[in-house]
Amino acid sequence: MKYTEIPLAHTIVDLCKQNGVRHIVISPGSRNAPLTIGFTEDPWFATYSIVDERSAAFFALGLSQQLKEPAAVVCTSGSALLNYYPAVSEAFYSDIPLVVISADRPPYRIDIGDGQTIRQDNIFHRHILYSGNLKQDLRDNDPNIIRDQDSVPPLLQLARNKPSLQSEIQHYNEVTINEALSTAVHGKGPVHLNAPFEEPLYNRSDHPVVQPKRVVKSEETYQLGESEWDELVTTWNGAQRKMVLVGVNSPDSIPFEVLEQLAKDESVIVLTETTSNLHHRDFFPFIDKLIAPLDKLEDAESFYQRLQPEVLLTFGGMIVSKKIKAFLRKYQPEHHWHIDEKRAFDTFFCLSRHIRLHPSMFLEKFLKKTENSASGYQSFWEKIREQRTSFHKKYVESIPFSDFKAYEHILKGIPDEYHLQLSNSSTIRYAQLFRISETIKVFCNRGTSGIDGSTSTAVGAAWKAETPTVLISGDLSFFYDSNGLWNNYLRSDFRIVIINNSGGGIFRILPGDKSSENFETYFETTHDLTAEGLCQTFNIDYHRADTLEELQEHQQEFYVESDRPKLLEIFTPRTENDKILMQYFTYLANNQ
Repeated sequence: MKYTEIPLAHTIVDLCKQNGVRHIVISPGSRNAPLTIGFTEDPWFATYSIVDERSAAFFALGLSQQLKEPAAVVCTSGSALLNYYPAVSEAFYSDIPLVVISADRPPYRIDIGDGQTIRQDNIFHRHILYSGNLKQDLRDNDPNIIRDQDSVPPLLQLARNKPSLQSEIQHYNEVTINEALSTAVHGKGPVHLNAPFEEPLYNRSDHPVVQPKRVVKSEETYQLGESEWDELVTTWNGAQRKMVLVGVNSPDSIPFEVLEQLAKDESVIVLTETTSNLHHRDFFPFIDKLIAPLDKLEDAESFYQRLQPEVLLTFGGMIVSKKIKAFLRKYQPEHHWHIDEKRAFDTFFCLSRHIRLHPSMFLEKFLKKTENSASGYQSFWEKIREQRTSFHKKYVESIPFSDFKAYEHILKGIPDEYHLQLSNSSTIRYAQLFRISETIKVFCNRGTSGIDGSTSTAVGAAWKAETPTVLISGDLSFFYDSNGLWNNYLRSDFRIVIINNSGGGIFRILPGDKSSENFETYFETTHDLTAEGLCQTFNIDYHRADTLEELQEHQQEFYVESDRPKLLEIFTPRTENDKILMQYFTYLANNQ
């Protein structure tokens, strides 16, 4: 096995191995050659080559999402690093461990007019758990390199011999790298290591040039005192209206026994989102279907007051539904507790308690101490839920082919046990209105809710998913991230469904005049593109549906085993989709 001759590069590679960071996504470049050599020469690492750094970072995000361990991205110096930022911010807000390793020019070459040089240190400082700016190794007592080492005064630097100063540099780098990798693992988020390298970059050695040591960081443990448990239990037992709201949540993270106990309490309603991956016959999985029609009732105020919880318990990540956010911000609970080991967002402006425990651990212990309350809270809303479900079916049967009807059939047609990736914007919002099989695991980049990396994330996730994956995407999201297909990691069982409504259809749902040319150009972004050419480029089977009959016909064989990925593009009427969606909520309200 060959090793890089540069101690810093060797140290990064070795400590990644010791800390269990195995999956390395590399974007080709020259300055990162020492890292590329180190990672690719060691068969322990699983390495991937992806040219587009933005796509590479989201691909790594998808790997980490499925593996539940850090994946790393490696790039050359300059603007390459900036392309990681969208995925870094998504990892930051979605609590996904991601290790960013950037090669850099020596500090004395920054801001002197050299190419591919920018100020890379602390570049993600607002959206990163840890930034490690590493020190360059000494070579041939180069005064420029020695001058860059700011750990000791300049005169003392020159007075010391090279081995002594290099030893200090090595120690600093080992401490910094260990801290970064430990933070990624235990902090569940992105970290950044910036590594300056001097030429020559490609030299190799038959033997390790350093022997860095892993430093294990002790984890802090959080516990609730018995008096705190008693206080929470007393508040809970004394309330007649308790709402549990669950955002983004990993599949199989909450035992069914816990869900069953919540459902049995008549004073509790559990609202789940598509991304919560929680299922129970007595839960409320269609939040907007429950709340949005209330706006259109003459006595809406009385219904909102009956829904207003005394205690709100939340866990999971970001909430998709704007309706539940608006409702809880106006009709605030007396108590809002958020259960999360890491942090709590004050989404509804009334957060009263952050309980730093895993939701499963908290609920298992908490519910053993609580008592079910006699209340009509759950039963009242169950009746409304059943009414909405009944009229939902009637509405779908009555409407023409559209986004709404397409999503109904797409989601119903996904085989059991599939892995489902959803793009943002209208896709995730439509998915919130329909029932999805309990056997399907659902994922979406809801940390920042951007459309910029949905395809790349899905490709990375699919590569390590235990079951086949289908990505459902809007047209703008798909075309925006089409470079997500530019790699050698598309599994033959990977499926893509695109709803092409010729633009950003979600903007037609928003208030304002939609008849102007400016709206179509700058908000909706109308287009006449199709994915057929991209499928030819990336060797993907292409299928097209312009009608419900064609959609149903394609779905019969779309998920059949094949020797290459498949893409189904569904075309819907651009100017009708928003009307059909808005009429849906009016229809439900009129049939209260």
